[in-house]
Amino acid sequence: MKILVYGAGVLGCNLARNLFRAGKNVTLLARGKWAEEIEKNGLRIKDKFSLCTSVSSIPVVTELTPDAQYDVIFVVLRYTQLDSVLDTLRANRTKNIVFVGNNVQTRALAAELPDKNVLFAFALSAGHRENDRVVSIDLKKITIGQLAGAASNKQLIEQIFSGTKYRVVYEPNMEDYLLCHAAFVMPAAFACYKTDGDLKKLKRDAAYLERLIDANIEGYRAIQNAGHAILPKADADFESEKYRKTCLRFFKLMCATSLGKLCASDHAMNAIDEMSALNRDIKGFFDENGAAYPVWQELEAELEVSFALEPRLPMTIERSGSDTSNDIFLSRASTFTFLATAGLMHSSSKVCGFGENFMTSIFSPPNSRTMLLTREPPAPTHAPTGSILLSELDTAIFVR
Repeated sequence: MKILVYGAGVLGCNLARNLFRAGKNVTLLARGKWAEEIEKNGLRIKDKFSLCTSVSSIPVVTELTPDAQYDVIFVVLRYTQLDSVLDTLRANRTKNIVFVGNNVQTRALAAELPDKNVLFAFALSAGHRENDRVVSIDLKKITIGQLAGAASNKQLIEQIFSGTKYRVVYEPNMEDYLLCHAAFVMPAAFACYKTDGDLKKLKRDAAYLERLIDANIEGYRAIQNAGHAILPKADADFESEKYRKTCLRFFKLMCATSLGKLCASDHAMNAIDEMSALNRDIKGFFDENGAAYPVWQELEAELEVSFALEPRLPMTIERSGSDTSNDIFLSRASTFTFLATAGLMHSSSKVCGFGENFMTSIFSPPNSRTMLLTREPPAPTHAPTGSILLSELDTAIFVR
C-alpha cells in the first residue's frame, strides 16, 4: 500500500514516522528548507519524554503531480489551508483522501471532491517544529472514519494501520465528531487568548472555568438540537452535573500544570488564523440553526486578541509553504489518559492536585506503561492493531 502524507508539520511528521516504522510504503510531502533537511539528515523526531531522537529515512516529495498514484493520501494541513489543495487533489488520480485535523465543514469539503472517497481523522499529538527536528508528544491514537451515510471504510482503515502502534478508533460519523470537538476546543481557545497563552493565570478562577463549560454545553446543545449526534457517546449526558464536574477537573488540571501549554496554548497562540476560522464557521452553524449561545459570545467579546489579527508566529520557527509548525491534541481524554498511563491519576478526586511535580513521574522505570507509550521500537513492529474500541478508561473520561 502506497501512502502519501501531504503536510510536514508536527501531525504529518508523526503520522509519516509511525507508518514508516511499521514497514509501510510512505512518502512525505514537504517544502523548502524543511524538505531539504529531511532528505539530507532524515526525519528527526524528539519525544518530550524520551532521551532518544528517532531518525527515519522517509522519501520526500515537494509536490503532488497529477500522475502520482497512491492508495491513500493523508492531508495534514491547517483548517485554513485546505482550500488551497483542492485543485491539486482533484487533478491527482488517487481515490482515497483523508483530511486530518479540525474541521466543521466536512460535508462541504467532501462535496468539493465528488470523485474521491473522502475520510476525516483526528490524531492525538502536539508539539513544535525546529530547524532540524520535530519536538512532540505523540499518543499514537487516531479517530478516523467517513461521513454518516457514506460507505464503510473500516476495512481500508484496518489495512492502513495494521502493524502500526496506533490505537485506532473507527468513527462512522466524523461530521458530528468534529463538530463536537470544535464545540469543546473553542472555549478553551478563548481561555488561551484571554491569558495571552498563560493558562496558569486562570488556575484559581473557577468562575471563569465554569463559563467555559457553559459555552461548551451551549455548543453541544446547538449541535444536538440541529439533529446531530453528540460524539463521543460518553458526552451525550452533557447537561448532567457529572459532566460539568469532569470538565471542571479537566480545565483546572490544564491551568495548574504545564499540560495546558503543551496541549492547548502553544497551538492556539500560533494558529489564530485557524482558530478564528473554526470559530467563525461553528458560529455560522449555530446561527443557521437558530441556536442561542450567549456565554460563548460573551467570552469571545472579552478577548483582547482580535480574531481579525494576523497570527503572531514566533520568529524562531521557520515556516515553509503550507506546512504546520504547531499542532494540537487538546482533549479531556488524551490528558487524563496521559496522566493515567504515567501512573499519576490515582483517583479522579486527586486530578487537580498534582501541580508542576506531576511531570517528574514521566521518568519512571523502563517496564512502566509510560515507557511503553513513549519509547520508539528499534525496528518496525507488526503486531496487529486494526480498529480498537474505546477502553473503559477512555469511556469514563469522555474520549475526544
